[in-house]
Amino acid sequence: MALPVAEWQGRTARLWAALQPALRERLAAASLQDAVRLGCDVLREEEAALVQLCHRAPTDKKPEAASWYREQGNREFKRGRYQAALRLYSKAASHELPGSPEVSVCFANRSAALLHLGHFEVCLEDIARAESHGYPDRLLPKVLLRKAECLLCLGRLQDAQDILRGLESKIALDGVMTTHLARLQKLSQLKVKLGEKERCPEPAQGEHGGTQGEPEIWEENNRISGASSSLSLSFDAERGRHLVASQDIVAGQSLVKEEAFVSVLCPGESLPLQDGDTAWDTRATNADLYCHRCLRQLLASVPCQGCSYAKYCSQDCADRAWQQYHRAECSLGALLLTLGVFCHVALRTVLLAGFAEVSRLVEGSHHGDKNFQNPEGSCKPLSEAADAGAGSRGVPGCDSSGRYRSSYQALFHLLPHTEQHSPEHKFLCTLSVVALCKQLQAAGLEAAVLSQESPQQWSKPKTCEKTSDELSPELKTVAEAMLRHVLQLQCNAQAITVMQELGPGDGAVVDKKPVRLATAFFPVLSLLNHSCCPNTSVSFSGTAATVRAAQPISSGQEVLHCYGPHWCRMRVAERQQLLSQYFFKCHCPACLQELEPGVKSVVSIRNSFCCPKCQAQMQGEEDTLCCSNEACATSASRDHLSGRLQDLQQQIKKALDLLRVGKADQAIKMLLKCQMDAGTFLSPEHLLMGEMEDHLAQVYATLGKWQEAARHLKKSIEIVEMHHGPSSVETGHELFKLAQILFNGFAVSEALSTIQRAEGILSVHFGPQSAQIQELQEMKACLSELPRNILQRT
Repeated sequence: MALPVAEWQGRTARLWAALQPALRERLAAASLQDAVRLGCDVLREEEAALVQLCHRAPTDKKPEAASWYREQGNREFKRGRYQAALRLYSKAASHELPGSPEVSVCFANRSAALLHLGHFEVCLEDIARAESHGYPDRLLPKVLLRKAECLLCLGRLQDAQDILRGLESKIALDGVMTTHLARLQKLSQLKVKLGEKERCPEPAQGEHGGTQGEPEIWEENNRISGASSSLSLSFDAERGRHLVASQDIVAGQSLVKEEAFVSVLCPGESLPLQDGDTAWDTRATNADLYCHRCLRQLLASVPCQGCSYAKYCSQDCADRAWQQYHRAECSLGALLLTLGVFCHVALRTVLLAGFAEVSRLVEGSHHGDKNFQNPEGSCKPLSEAADAGAGSRGVPGCDSSGRYRSSYQALFHLLPHTEQHSPEHKFLCTLSVVALCKQLQAAGLEAAVLSQESPQQWSKPKTCEKTSDELSPELKTVAEAMLRHVLQLQCNAQAITVMQELGPGDGAVVDKKPVRLATAFFPVLSLLNHSCCPNTSVSFSGTAATVRAAQPISSGQEVLHCYGPHWCRMRVAERQQLLSQYFFKCHCPACLQELEPGVKSVVSIRNSFCCPKCQAQMQGEEDTLCCSNEACATSASRDHLSGRLQDLQQQIKKALDLLRVGKADQAIKMLLKCQMDAGTFLSPEHLLMGEMEDHLAQVYATLGKWQEAARHLKKSIEIVEMHHGPSSVETGHELFKLAQILFNGFAVSEALSTIQRAEGILSVHFGPQSAQIQELQEMKACLSELPRNILQRT
């Protein structure tokens, strides 16, 4: 959640309403500096309530929780649900106290799940963790057997042999041989396998193990870090700073490659616990599935030694996070979860920038510098600024040489729109930031925040029950910078998304959807202005963003990015409402066309109701809709048709629930009934009609009925193309699924042509190195190697 929890928002709203009118006026007109000072005085009434709210999101370690999670993991392991066991053992490890022998048991148990899942390298890493954390000597033989099995599977025969010899000697020296009978049997089995491997070594990997995409040609701009040399930075009064093509650009060309200056993982939704529920949740959220620093997907997480919340993909990531920011964040996890991701991003931003740089820029903003008060006011095209020797004064955010870098200086100059936020919103942000800084001070973290001591000198902070009413001058500076960043985020936050599998992900056809993974600041990406019909596509790999041309862009044309509501997904009135948070009114071609008198939104037409009698389109803006066919003249209540639509969506959900529990035949019957019902009141082009075709394809694929699955998916693709366009990323994803179905159904010729089309679309949006492109190329290579007579028949 970007903003604080609803309870804190409600308390600050009531506090705002209860303030004296004169104080409300002062706060509404206050500068960021004065807002922080006044916020310190106002907050003291609500500090105790905020502490209580934090108790709902505990992030400290609880050994009793670790024991419970480990037991749940053991149950799942015995049932053969190794993926679930893996997650539960990770949760258990995150709650164990550092240095406790129990944490070694969590790593050892997790290594067993990893072995069953075929993740041999990661299994070895967990075994090493178990050994280094003092795994009990009496249990060591079974872990060493597991290690030997992994080495055997990886083809490391000599290493496996050394482990087995040592283990054999250890068991022979043990006086109580009966306790090792099962292990001796396993040992002999592994020795047999080892002998077979030595006699029959596996053939070397051929050249067809995966076709690598061609490396992209990239020449970086010498004036804008992370941007292509085909772009230039310009300014005008209406559009502010923006990027323009300085030469003709082809579709699929990379335009910006930027690492986030700062990113914070979105924790994911967790339902509130009801009375009688256990205090610990077994469900996996983003916080369990992705590294809290680099955002890589987690298999075997390395937990933070100080809290149960932060988890990392490696010890290196854990150490780097600790040095850069987590040593200040660790004990504040509950408060950060309560105050929301925007506050967390703001804190991490100043920690990464360092107090010296933060102080320099905050002080500069106090001295009447026009670039700070109105960053766009004196902005010129970058070439003019450079020719005039204006440096950073020519283009706000540029350094003294006139180069725009992905730096804290550039980030600081992103517009906070201080005057345009509502006074109530500024008050909420102010109290939240001040509360966070007061807790930093109370917990003894000020020196860590101000970088006044080395990491070697820093120790675990002391917690205090009471906070001082007055912040130190340095923390007031930090609070002012954080308040600026929280306000900036409303217009400049970038959601880092990832394609996440729907369902268990163990089927032959994998369905994915984009999920918000993290919130980040990208100073260069923030230069792109919005359009509801953009000419670029943005993709992410970890914390890095890549902007590609989604279509040809002519020299002199502005490079545009969609901030969210795309023209083919939403009507203009709804788009304009959502875009109001950015404090501008969109005048892109799509909006201007829809706003013309008599023009109806394509979204409204395609997602319309149809007449239950003649199937013509129903029309009208009032509560009663009328058939567009004058000869029919049937009318119907909008509320009645909307109710039918909701009922239909509930029936589709029930059908998918049946599929999830293995009742595919019942799911098909229910979906076909839904289709018949939908045909009586929905337009044939309605997106829900396409979704039902997609769901039917999914069910038939589950049953291995590939021809039926392909037939339904092709109908879905027709509707998706109609709504999003034949070159859209949505069409690309649907074609990817169709390629999987045709591949599994051995429809070679059609599969190859579908692969080629999917590859062409997805490479434009995600580049030739993306995982989906690699998978398509592997399918193509596999099909191309089939005997010629089979290819000719199919």
